[in-house]
Amino acid sequence: MTTEQNSRGEDKIAGAPISWGVCEVPGWGYQLGPDRVLNEMRDVGLLATELGPDGFLPSEPAAMASVLSEHGLHAVGGFTPLLLHVLRHDPAPAVDRILDGYVASDARVLILSAVTGSTGYNARPQLEKAEWKRLLSNLDRVAALAADRGVQAVLHPHVGTMIETGAEVQQMLDGSSISLCLDTGHLLIGGTDPAELARQAPERIAHLHLKDVDSTIAAQVRSGRSSYSEAVGHGMYRPLGQGDVDVAAIVGCVRAHGYHGWYTLEQDTILTEEPKDDGPVADVRTSAEYLRTILINCPEVAR
Repeated sequence: MTTEQNSRGEDKIAGAPISWGVCEVPGWGYQLGPDRVLNEMRDVGLLATELGPDGFLPSEPAAMASVLSEHGLHAVGGFTPLLLHVLRHDPAPAVDRILDGYVASDARVLILSAVTGSTGYNARPQLEKAEWKRLLSNLDRVAALAADRGVQAVLHPHVGTMIETGAEVQQMLDGSSISLCLDTGHLLIGGTDPAELARQAPERIAHLHLKDVDSTIAAQVRSGRSSYSEAVGHGMYRPLGQGDVDVAAIVGCVRAHGYHGWYTLEQDTILTEEPKDDGPVADVRTSAEYLRTILINCPEVAR
């Protein structure tokens, strides 16, 4: 990696196993093994990966670090579904165990999702006032626990979780001090313009998930005409530059405000079998090339 590439941010492009269909949801689809996924990440030129669901990589930190090292990849951190709104449930013990592994593997971003407690992302309840208070309090507690271990916690708005819609994202920003994972796809599907949110709250953004979206299919999810998993199966997520998210505007905004974090490529995918051709890596390669072009033409602002 050259100094010029470093200044452009190309050394901060990461992958995510979900782009290869590897997901924590039971019955999501055919699950590829780590060797193929990690090899293809490196073939595309990615330098780091999010960790994927439990079982994708070894749970023992040294073994996990060894697998990543064999493939020339760093650990970013991972998507972490947590039950945060239930009044008599304490997420802290689970977070402590997760952070033990983060410290050992030098992963630095804990990406939280406020899950419903049910399986999957196709339905969710409405929270009572006391549950909202508990959720927001737990976000700050978990962020403090992570900070004490040198890890940045971020909240990931996500379809089918307790923080999905624009109003819920705003309630989280107003009622908690936790930083934000700006996921360009889930925000758009939930009714938030991710580019506008980047302009409104750049100081809260500490991690990026970059995906593009077919807004017509996304509208079917918002209206209830399609479930989330059905929409993913129908190609709702597109390679960067082939959907309706203004990726260039978002990257330009965060870099103008001194963003130094990861640019994680995500294109949620459902596979039915082991791909016989290139498979998902073809779309990841397209997205990586598109993002590199943006970064080359969008200098980073020091802070």
